[in-house]
Amino acid sequence: MNFSATIAKELTVSPKQVSTVITLLKDGNTVPFIARYRKEATGSLDEVQIKAIEDRHHYLEQLQARKAEVINAIDEQGKLTPALSASIEKATILKQVEDLYRPYKQKRKTKATIAKSLGLEPLANKIMAFPNTQPHQLATSYTNDALTIDDALQGARDIIAERLSDDAKIRDMIRRYTWREGTICTDVKDKVQDEKAVFEMYYSYEEPLAKIVPHRTLAINRGEHENILRVSIQAPIAKIEDAMRRTFITNPTSPCATQVDEAIEDSYKRLIAPSIEREVRNELTEKAETQAIHIFSENLRSLLLQPPMRGKYVLGVDPAYRTGCKLAVVDDTGKMLEIGVMYPHPPKAKRDEAKQVMKDLLQRYPISIAAIGNGTASRETEAFVAEVLQETNSEASYVIVSEAGASVYSASEVARAEFPTLQVEQRSAVSIARRLQDPLAELVKIEPKAVGVGQYQHDVSQKKLSSSLTFIVETAVNQVGVDVNTASASLLQYVSGLSKAVAENIVALRETEGKFTARTQLKKVPRLGAKTYEQAIGFLRVPDAKNPLDETGIHPESYKLAETLLQKAGVSKQAIGTDAAEQQLKQLHVDALVDELNIGAVTIQDTLDVLMKPKRDPRDAFPQPLLKKDILKMEDLKQGMELQGTVRNVVDFGAFIDIGVKQDGLVHISKLKNGFVKHPLDVVSLGDIVTVWVDQVDVKKQRIALTMLAPQS
Repeated sequence: MNFSATIAKELTVSPKQVSTVITLLKDGNTVPFIARYRKEATGSLDEVQIKAIEDRHHYLEQLQARKAEVINAIDEQGKLTPALSASIEKATILKQVEDLYRPYKQKRKTKATIAKSLGLEPLANKIMAFPNTQPHQLATSYTNDALTIDDALQGARDIIAERLSDDAKIRDMIRRYTWREGTICTDVKDKVQDEKAVFEMYYSYEEPLAKIVPHRTLAINRGEHENILRVSIQAPIAKIEDAMRRTFITNPTSPCATQVDEAIEDSYKRLIAPSIEREVRNELTEKAETQAIHIFSENLRSLLLQPPMRGKYVLGVDPAYRTGCKLAVVDDTGKMLEIGVMYPHPPKAKRDEAKQVMKDLLQRYPISIAAIGNGTASRETEAFVAEVLQETNSEASYVIVSEAGASVYSASEVARAEFPTLQVEQRSAVSIARRLQDPLAELVKIEPKAVGVGQYQHDVSQKKLSSSLTFIVETAVNQVGVDVNTASASLLQYVSGLSKAVAENIVALRETEGKFTARTQLKKVPRLGAKTYEQAIGFLRVPDAKNPLDETGIHPESYKLAETLLQKAGVSKQAIGTDAAEQQLKQLHVDALVDELNIGAVTIQDTLDVLMKPKRDPRDAFPQPLLKKDILKMEDLKQGMELQGTVRNVVDFGAFIDIGVKQDGLVHISKLKNGFVKHPLDVVSLGDIVTVWVDQVDVKKQRIALTMLAPQS
């Protein structure tokens, strides 16, 4: 198999791009490094495309290895023919290979193997020849004291049934019939288990397999797993059996045709249908998991790339009722200054005392923003904070911050090492404040799948989920770049090429020898070899470095080019980043430089872009969090009311928007914009600030329906 040509066709790239990527990966280069610093070689493929090539190549390698195993196993049995070998080699998916191997697999004890052990295979062969002889006459010579004619015929039918079920073409045909015309059916098994009637719509439900959407598959799977639902696949049995008859009964007038007909019915009902149903359910689940993981990944990417709130003192608030709201003041660098607690809510409800606690903090520190976690008691705390800010005429604002995963971080080894004297809840308050200041730096301390920004995350393959989310974190970290003098080991370990151990060694060296002033100093880090240095160094920034290029995303291998460009533009290294330097660099003509320097246009343009905007942060392109000073209640909402909100979660059927009341509102996919929307992610991303209008409010059920379609005037 020509891997490069196959992958190129599937991913709509050139075979040369594929082979280049595979070679670079085999040489020990990471996906982020290839995407950022080998654009010339790959034709500017991005991380997602490179990862897709890597994954597909890995699958095809496994497929090729399995083909070799299967061909060898059949050959050892002396049953390999040129045609069978060609069919196996031509297969493009593992399922086709397994179908072709099925008749030759060593089977455990089955009805057919028992019949064969009784010497009944020749009888089965005679029946399948469709002679004009009566089957009972054929069976006479296979009887003995322990085996009647009926027993012999039954054994022959068992052999035929298994033979038919092993036929690769028939299985493929039945699959296609089932997918095209089959339905998935559910009915209630134990309603008592479904106390909140979560699965009520599936108590008696049927939908074509070809139309079921991923989130419904996962909902059905969960209902079945929780013993609430019974699930089955209904296939077009009559059509399938008729097709099998047309294929296998070559002489319908033969007296033996009825024996084969019985074997066909038994083969489908007992052997094929259960197997195909498992396959269909597995494929439905795999598709649904892939979609759920994709949504989770995109939501996580948006969350990680939320713009940092730089240069602000923040009051982190971890809301709670009984245990009180934990408070943490952090300065503009993220350093924790003070920890406190207040009890504004029942059961203690020390409201006046709580106000004094907060007013005191506002008086003693230049707090710009109160970051309130969106967990238990969040909205009640929001109302309390808004009241205090109004009473004090404070210039401070407040914002609701997703605290997804904060409790996981607070109890982790990372948190204990960072704040050994703090209680779990106090650490959480610090984390909430810091994730407003720099979401990426704080969220990388949490296992990616603990940041719950998807749907049915516990119902999907945890291995696939973890792999996908880790890739998203790595991509985000390397797109942004890392300050090597402030980054935690948790952040550094996601940098291209760096392991957890090397990340910890960087932090240890920084703590013993002081801040780095040059990239070359990192060569002294234990276990950071030449290849690792090459892969990582371009993503590591050294602020206030002796060489200003060490502060940028330019790789040291391109320093000579950067210096040449600066010289031609008449700009000193110390001047990069200034408006004057940018204007001078803009005067350079890339096309002319390509011929003069014999360097690719992409590399030259990339280097120029960084020299013009050396401290550009890709997160700056995203909207800042929505800061507020007042509070809104659900009862205040009226149909048609226009509001600003923050996208908190994106799922298959729409987006949940925080509009400042206790319950997030849902914008259904049909209300996201005029015209067809394939998926909500095509319109909105987590963290987006959007304008919405109230569509419907159900205070009793605590449901808010919103629309992003402006009302007709």
